[in-house]
This record gives sequence, structure tokens and C-alpha cells, in this order.
Amino acid sequence: SACSLLFLPFDLMLPPTITHQSPKDFIIDPRENILIYCEAKGKPHPSFSWTRNGTHFDVEKDSKVLMKPSSGTLVIDISGEKAEAYEGIYQCTARNEHGTAVSNNIIIRQSRSPLWSKERKEAIMVQVGVSLVLQCRPPAGLPPPIIFWMDNNFQRLPQNTRVSQALNGDLYFSNVLLDDTRNDYICYARFPHTQTIQQKQPITVKVLDMDAINETVAAMYNYTNNLFVGDPSGERRPSFMAPLGRSSTQMALRGGVLELECIAEGLPTPEVSWYKESGDLPSSRMSFHNFQKTLKIADVMEADAGDYRCTAKNSLGSAHHTIKVNVKAAPFWISAPRNLILAPKETGILTCMVSGDPKPQIAWSVNGVPVEDSPKDMSRKVEDDTVILSDVQTGSSAVYQCNASNEFGYLLANAFVNVLAEAPRVLTPPNNVYQVITNNPAFLDCASFGSPIPTITWFKDSQTSILNKDPYVIHNNGTLEINVAQSLNSGKYTCIASNNLGTKENHVYLEVKEPTRILAQPEYMVVQRNRKAVFECKVKHDPTLIPTMNWLKDNGELPDDERFLVDTDSLTINDVTEEDEGTYTCVMNTTLDQDSASAMLTVVEATPTPAIVYEEPDPPTDLELTDQRERSVQLTWIPGDEHNSPTQKFLVQYEDLLHQAGVWHNLTEEEGTKTTAHLDLSPYAYYSFRVLALNHVGYSQPSQPSRQYRTNPAAPDVNPTDVQGVGTEHNNLVISWKELTGLQSNGPGLQYKVNWRQKDVEEDWSSETVANASKYVVSGTPTFVPYEVKVQAVNEYGNGPAPEAVVGYSGEDVPMSAPESVQVLVQNGTLAEVHWEPVLTSMVRGRLQGYKVLYTQEEQQVLAFSGNRTDGRLPGLKPYSLYTLNIRVVNGKGEGPPSPNHNFETPEGVPGPPSFLRIKNTNMDSLTLEWGPPQDNNGRLTGYTLKYQPVNNSNELGPVEEMTFPANETTITLADLKYSTRYKFYFNAKTIKGSGPTITEEAITIMDEGDGMLNSKVFSNKMFFSTSVISSPKYLPFSIHTFLLSILTFSPTPPFPPGKEDWTKEFVNGSSGSQTYLIKGLKPGTSYRVRVVVKDHSEATIHSTEELVITLPAMKSNQVDLATQGWFIGLMCAIALLILVLLIICFIKRNKGGKYPVKEKEDAHQDPEIQPMKDDDGTFGEYSDTEDHKPLKGSRTPSNGTVKRDDSDDSLVDYGEGGDGQFNEDGSFIGQYSGKKEKDTHEGNESSEAPSPVNAMNSFV
Repeated sequence: SACSLLFLPFDLMLPPTITHQSPKDFIIDPRENILIYCEAKGKPHPSFSWTRNGTHFDVEKDSKVLMKPSSGTLVIDISGEKAEAYEGIYQCTARNEHGTAVSNNIIIRQSRSPLWSKERKEAIMVQVGVSLVLQCRPPAGLPPPIIFWMDNNFQRLPQNTRVSQALNGDLYFSNVLLDDTRNDYICYARFPHTQTIQQKQPITVKVLDMDAINETVAAMYNYTNNLFVGDPSGERRPSFMAPLGRSSTQMALRGGVLELECIAEGLPTPEVSWYKESGDLPSSRMSFHNFQKTLKIADVMEADAGDYRCTAKNSLGSAHHTIKVNVKAAPFWISAPRNLILAPKETGILTCMVSGDPKPQIAWSVNGVPVEDSPKDMSRKVEDDTVILSDVQTGSSAVYQCNASNEFGYLLANAFVNVLAEAPRVLTPPNNVYQVITNNPAFLDCASFGSPIPTITWFKDSQTSILNKDPYVIHNNGTLEINVAQSLNSGKYTCIASNNLGTKENHVYLEVKEPTRILAQPEYMVVQRNRKAVFECKVKHDPTLIPTMNWLKDNGELPDDERFLVDTDSLTINDVTEEDEGTYTCVMNTTLDQDSASAMLTVVEATPTPAIVYEEPDPPTDLELTDQRERSVQLTWIPGDEHNSPTQKFLVQYEDLLHQAGVWHNLTEEEGTKTTAHLDLSPYAYYSFRVLALNHVGYSQPSQPSRQYRTNPAAPDVNPTDVQGVGTEHNNLVISWKELTGLQSNGPGLQYKVNWRQKDVEEDWSSETVANASKYVVSGTPTFVPYEVKVQAVNEYGNGPAPEAVVGYSGEDVPMSAPESVQVLVQNGTLAEVHWEPVLTSMVRGRLQGYKVLYTQEEQQVLAFSGNRTDGRLPGLKPYSLYTLNIRVVNGKGEGPPSPNHNFETPEGVPGPPSFLRIKNTNMDSLTLEWGPPQDNNGRLTGYTLKYQPVNNSNELGPVEEMTFPANETTITLADLKYSTRYKFYFNAKTIKGSGPTITEEAITIMDEGDGMLNSKVFSNKMFFSTSVISSPKYLPFSIHTFLLSILTFSPTPPFPPGKEDWTKEFVNGSSGSQTYLIKGLKPGTSYRVRVVVKDHSEATIHSTEELVITLPAMKSNQVDLATQGWFIGLMCAIALLILVLLIICFIKRNKGGKYPVKEKEDAHQDPEIQPMKDDDGTFGEYSDTEDHKPLKGSRTPSNGTVKRDDSDDSLVDYGEGGDGQFNEDGSFIGQYSGKKEKDTHEGNESSEAPSPVNAMNSFV
């Protein structure tokens, strides 16, 4: 019978098998080396050869071609060569003495991204409402390009049900709108393999509304303009633009993707729907795209053939198109031929079952030679898709190839037939121990090999019957299954593999464990704040499994808080708070299973009403010892008060006054309802006992100790644990163990009998007895050999039980030899693989830890590979460098000698970034770039690439310019730049491997001196300014401007004394080209000089306007003319009359000789002067900046009244939007301005201009 094995021994002689190969259709990148994979396995390892275009390809004669060691993979270096020279059909052959395997035909083709042919595109003029198709027609590339439409700003053109891109890349308009007029319909083709993008010439489309043109012009367009597309058209029924006609056909391949497309025109825009006439659409594999115009079906099947109908519908009617789909199939496997291992005189069958449409033709080959051309073999019979091998003989091993092909492709499969006679082998390791939980299935492995196929039988323990009935099931691969394992199924199992050449048996063991179960689960608790919460979680588990208890809070870890105390079977939370509320879960894990239980904790406030007090129980009393025996005693006690919480258990502790006085140990636990405990004791101890009670609150205080109870000495019951044998020197063995405790000694005179002998050597045990020690050193041992060691406890009353032997090793020594056959395979500029032959075990002289690879370029680097490795990868290498490498083997003692130094070189890579990029000599239309070479060339520099583009104030990028420079250049001056424009520069270096990382820099060309102006509007105590710094640049030169208004107050009689000018500064955001700003708080009737200074982010002056001299009008007085008031005239007359009377009286008195003092009263009335008006905040709010302005350091103005570039040291501050003033079409502010001469104050607020928001606001001043 034929052997199709699941398990193959490592040393089995086998014909070759192809394990990895390149795809059949392999498109290569012409910028990279060609890598054609061909990997195969076999015993002995196969050799490799290649054919190219059907003839032998001599790899050794082509210096550009390298075949990897122990591999058929080809590496073709195309640097300096054209990739086209290596295009062709390649096939790999792997052969050894048992047969020959071949790869697929691998077609190597170079990827291509041809340029678009130059063409002149005339503007397309089309009437509104008609349909339109913009053709893309990209150049044919390999693989085909991806098509998309964009505008000049690299933004994708919007698509919808009216405008969409077809599968062939053309842009379809179901009907055109006036908004479709534009001059930048650009078709782009992206070639994915080379990641290049080609651009078609922009297409201009002009949509005309014929209703808006007079009949004469319309007639002229209709009959004379050959660029006019379409006739005038209004609303109409749908019709199909693609595909044309009422029906069409389309072919799809099984397993591929079917894309059906229907694009319709009409007005209103039609909607497209699909259905299949002969069945339902495959909803799980179907999807709609391109606004329902494309139906896509993935993983095409034969059932997808049929008629698909697309319907285009609008409000005026509908149109239909039927697409007949035919499904064909390249060959596909139903059952590929499988490898056969046959015993002599056996019969085997190779089947090559394929399907396809058309039906594939099947051709058989033997060792790569067609069957009809190979030597006749009477044992071989070929029948279409089957090869029958009868009565095979030793030495007739071969590799058969099945080739199934039709017009859509081919399949090639290799299957070897290996004829050999092999006695059975059991491949499962002996004495495997399988562990399983009760009531779970158990699987015992018995992997085997033999030719003929061995028969597997199973036995349990000493039984003689074969296990072949319930509950046992023997699988074809020899595995024994026990459906529901029980404890009685534990034991030793034997599997026997047998054929006519012999038998082989193997023993395994099954251990059925008890499940882990939580017996006492945590319970729901309501606890008052600041009290204690205790959750109990008692678990039962198999005693041979190591349990692990974990507590969770709300399925997460417990808080890291010392209030949370985890005990063996409980969780205690002290001083609970509201944050402690939640669900608490105890999880018990073993290596085989787990169990869990949860409970909630609710925290409540303490109630003012008296509550039941729960406290720990009182300690037990009256401890008595009864039933006193050699190894046991009975202890009884009386429980204390439970304090409203039932006792859950009692804990019995003991003190050994002989060995550890003052230290109490837990001995046993009893249920809370019991008052008696049976205590198992050890010999040679002076016992005292005490008892603690536990309730829900916690443990009680310990009881008073019982009276002392002494046990008699005896021989040890146990031997030391953790026995180990480890050498510390190359010629010794240190035997160590964990000493017994005083309680375990069982008697006086405790000693340890140490035994050792070399493993697998016929010699007697050596022995030595030591006391008060935990190790013994054996000297004079061979280096790193296994020893059997055992340690037995002995005291004055006898020996402990017979100890079990433990295997240890004597000391290690440094390795004696170095790895050989060191080879380095350089993968790329930063990665290499290193291979070596392992050091013989005898030369390692210790426990092998691994290998250490030391490699040096400028500094030494070390990589360690653990285990018995024979290869490793060296990452992070520096391209274009020479490395020196050696390898050492490492054991527990140290490193062995290094292998001979091996030199290897890494190929070139892409360079690092240039070390710097500086911008100097910035002028209005030019600047100079200066750069430094990369710190890491990683090869020979071939040059530099510079790209730059303008950036406007909204960070939109302009067109890209690109320049290249040779490697020896370090500076370039760029001319013909736009003035006052920010440019972004991208700079990188190149080697033959490509371009390195890009560094960027930005710079701004200087603003034109004459490109700014300052206008003003003058009021009695305010000035309103309009500044225009940028005329109308295509790209704003700065993302943000700051305009600094500097104001100088001077006396009516200039000039000023030197250095006495006092400038006041106002800071204004300048993000737009023009600004308006209101200066308030000025003194009426005073003259001011004003200028605007523009600075960039580095505080360098970019522009300064000419000075503007402005005189504010005097404030009109609001006082009343008292000279015209009647009461005032009467008052003045009365005063004058009174004065006249007094003068007459005084004159009369003087004439009489008397002197009378006259008191003169004079009232000086000064007319009140109305103070200048104060503007409320917001009077000109809609024109002023809403941002906060922070004044910085001011500037000085030359005495001649002009401001020169870079003369100001004002700082640039906040950025933002300026006020929204009104502007004329030329960009000037609407309002009344003054020029260089002063404006007469009597002009006031009048304006000859049209009314504006500013003038309207001025009317309120």
C-alpha cells in the first residue's frame, strides 16, 4: 500500500521538493536588483540549475548573476545594465540522486511607465445640457496605470451621478452645466510599480448658454465653429454612452473580478439600476461603485454567467442595456498529486485532477522529461490524469510533474515517488506524560514512520488486549483518544508500530487530575463605611497541581492599597470607603484548569440607630490533651463568645520548644461547630498548642497555651529536598541540598549521607557522610560529564527512606574550538546573514548557551544568538562599508576562541540628508542656496535634487520647480523669483541607489519698495488710516503681516531739537493685503507725522511707507454767546450803574475831606471750554482689529521724515485678521485721504466720494 505520511524522520532520504519560487508573471523594478526565488528541500540537499527561454542558463559565465549558496535563488545585479537584457522565461531545476523537481515557468518582465505623447488640446465648447466625454487614453504601461482626474491645484475633480470616471479612465458628463467651465481638466496616470505619475495636457471646457446669445451669434457657433460639441438640447430621455447599443458581451475568469459598467446620458441626470435576468445577484460577493454605474462581483464562479441588465431612468423615461457574461476558467486543482513513499513491490497511484474551461490538457513528465521521451518503465502506466505504478523496485524513486493547461493558464505540480524499505520508527518522544482534567478528552500521540506503513496497536499497563473499543478510539495517525477521561484511565500506555520489517514500541503516561472547584464562595456583603469587609474563597484542587489564587475587582486588578489584604483563602478590606464598592472575584488557576466566583460589596453610611455589633470572637479556653500516642494526640477546648457572628472555623497552632521556641506554626483547621482536633505529630519535639477562632469579622486572640507534650525520637521520615549537582570548576562537582528542619530531624545526631557516581559508566557509588552542611564538593571529575547524585538523612535512630537519584553535571571549561565554514550573505546595505558550522559537542566542554558574532567597521559590535544556532542576521549595518567578522561559541564558563576573521562589504544605499541648507543674499527676485554634503554618504554621491515652490498666506502650494546639481557643487543662485513671496525648498542627495531623506527650508523674497501706500481720514481728535502694502500678488508673500503705525507729535514751530522726537507706536495685525486702523485720543489742532513699518517674523524690516503729515482740525466750541442774552445785558447795566453811584459818592466824600474805602468787586467770568469728545469703545469697532495688541520696542525715524528698509528695529507681534473696510476695484480704501501735504482743517468730514460705511460712521463723530 502507498504511504502518504504525516511524519517524516529527519534523516530520511528524499527526492527534491520545490518549497518556494517566484510568481509565474514577475514584473521587476528596473531600479532594483532582480531576485528570482527557487528554494527546494531533499535528502541529500539538491543542486540547482536554470533555463532561460528554453535553453540552459550558465550562471557562472555572467558576472552580474549570483546564485545563493545551498539555494537556487538568483540575484541579478542590474546596476550599469539595462533590465531589458534579463527579460525572458526562466525555469529552475532542483535535483539529487533520487529525482528532479522543476519550478513554474517564471516570466520576467520590466515594469514600464512610458511618457504621454505630446498633443495640442483645443478648447472644447459645448452647449449647456448636452452630454460630454473627456478622453484620457493613457500610454500603455506595465502593469497598467491607475487613472484619476485632478485640477491645477492637485485636487481631485468632484464626481457624482452626473459626472463620473469610467473604467477606461475617461470622464463622462451625463449633461453639462455652466459650472463645468474650466481650463484644468487634467488626467493623471499613476504607474504603481515605479510609483511615478504622468500628466496629460490640461483640457479646457467652455459651456455656453445659447439662450443668452443672440440668434446670429448662435448660428455662427452652430455652423462655423468646429470646436463646438453637441447640439442645443433640453430635457430628454436617457440613452447609454457606454456601452453602446442595446446589448454587449463580456468574458470573466473563474476566481477573478467581474466589473460591469453602464454610463447613461440624459436630462435630468438618470439613475442606474442592475438586475440579473436569469437569477439573483450574489449579494455576499457583489458591490456597487461609481454611483451605481459599476457592478463588481468578486471571486467569480460559473454560476455568475448569464444576462445582466442595467436600466437608466429619469423623469422622462428609461433605457435598457443587456450584458451577456461568459465565465471561463484557467486550470484549477480538484486534487493535486501527492508525494508517495512505497515499499518494494507495492502499487501506488498519482492523480492529477484538474478542471477548467476549456478543459485543460494534461501532460506528465518524469524528472523534468516528458513521459514519452523518458526511458520505458514497464511498471508505469499513464492514463490521462492518472499514473499507475505497479510492483515498484528499490532504486526507482523519481519526481513526477503534472502540467495542466488551457488558453487561460497552466498548473504545474511536482510529486515524488520514493521507493524504500524501512523498519518502523516511533517519532513521539518516549515516556511522555499527558495530564488532563477528569471528564475531558485525552489524546495520546504515537507518531510513527515505516515502509510499508506500520500498523499501530495500543496497550494499557500490563494488559494484553488491544485497546480498540469504547472509550478508546485509534486515529489513522496512531493517536489514541479517550473521549471522557476518568481517574481509572490513569496509567502507563504502550503503542507498538509494526510492519513486515520489524516492530517498535513506545511508552507514555496519562495522569487524570481532579478538577479545581471553589467550595466556599464569597458572599454579597453590605458594610458600613470605615468598617472591615472579608470575602472568603475556599478551593478544592488536585493535590499534585500547583494552585494560584488571584483576586479581581470589577474584572481588573485590585487597587494598590495596603488596606487590601490577600490571604490564602480570603480577601480582607480594612476601613472600607465608597470607592471600594464593586464586584470582587476570586480566581483559582492551575496548570490545567481554573474556577472562579464573585460577590458584590455595598458600602453604606453608619445609621444613627443602634445596630448589632459584630466583633471577633473571644479566644477558646480550657485546652486539654487526651488520647496521647507516639505520633498523635487529641486536643479539646471550649469556644469563647461569638459576638453576634457565628464561628466559621478554629485554627490550631503549635510551638516546638526544643527546636524553635517562641515561634508558632499553623498545624490544622477545624470547622466552627467542632471543639476537638486530632493532631498528627512528629518525633523528637516538645509541643505546646493554642487555638484561634474565626468568624465573619476576623480571628480572635490566641488561647492560652496547652501543657507541654513531648514525642520520642525516631529515624528520619524524609530526605533533604532540592538536591542538585552542579560543577563550579572544570574538575569538580558540587552536590547541594536543602537541609531538614529541626522538627524534620526526628532525633538527635542528624547527618547527611551523600552518594554519587558517573552516569552511564559501570562503577560503584561513592559515598560521604556530613553533618551541619548543605553541600559537598567532589574533586577530580572530568569536565562536564553527567553524574547521578542522591542525599539521605541519617540520625542516631536510623536512616531515612531510600533517596531518588538526581542527574547533575560536573563543571564546565571554556570551549576548545571555533565555528567553521563561516559564510556571510549580504542581503542589502543594512542587513547581512551569517552562517557557520556548529562546534562539536565534545569541543564545547559545557552547556551550550549560544554563539557570539563580533563584527567591526569603525567600532566593534556584538550580537549573541542563543541555542544551537547555525545562522543569524546582522541588522543595522552601514551601507558601502567594509566589515570584519568572527564567531565564538559560548558555554556557561565563557567564550571559545574566535573563528578566522571574515571580511565582507555592504553595497551602496541611499545617502543621509544633506548636513545643512542655508539661504543667503535674499533679494527681490533672487536668493542664494548653500548646502553641505551628507554626513553619511552610504555610497558614491551622484548629485543633488532641489525642488521649490511658492506658498501663499493660506499655506496653499504653488507649482513645483525642480533642479539637479552634480555632487561637487555646494551653492546655487536662483533668479527670476517673485518679489515679496515665501518659497519652500526641498533638498536631498542621491546615489545610484536613489535619493536620500529630504531637508526643507523656507525664505521670503524682499518686498518691492514702491509697493505700499498709506492713506488717512482725519477728524478733530482721531485719524482713520488705510494701509495697502501688497498690490495684488498671485501668492501672498507672508502668512501674516504686522503694520506698525508710528506717530510723532511736534510743536507748531519745527524743527525739533536733535534726539527729542517722541514716537508713539500702535501695533496692528496684518494678515490681509490692506488694513484700516483708527488712532484715538489725539489732541485737536495738532499736527502729526505718520508712517507704517512692516516686519517679518525675524523682526527684520520688510517695508516702510513714506511719512504722512496730518493736521487735526481744532475742536469747535460749544459755549453760549452771552453777549446776546438779555439778562446778561441787564446785569451788566446794573453793575455799571452801581459802580457809577459809588464813584459819585466817593467823589463827594473826597471833596468834603473824608476818606471812604471802596471795595471793588470784579467777577471774571471765563467761558467754560468744552472738552474734546471721548469715543466709546467700539465707535469704529468694525474697522479695528479684534485681537489684543501688545506693543513692543519702538523705533526711531530719521529727521528727513523718510523710512528706509531695515532701518527699524520694531518687533513683530500678534497676528490676525484686519478690519473689513470697503475698497474700490483697484484695492484703494473708499473714503477721503490726504497725500503728502497737510489737509486743511476746514475740510472737516466732507467727502466727494461715494458714501461708505466709514463715512457713515464718521457722521456720528
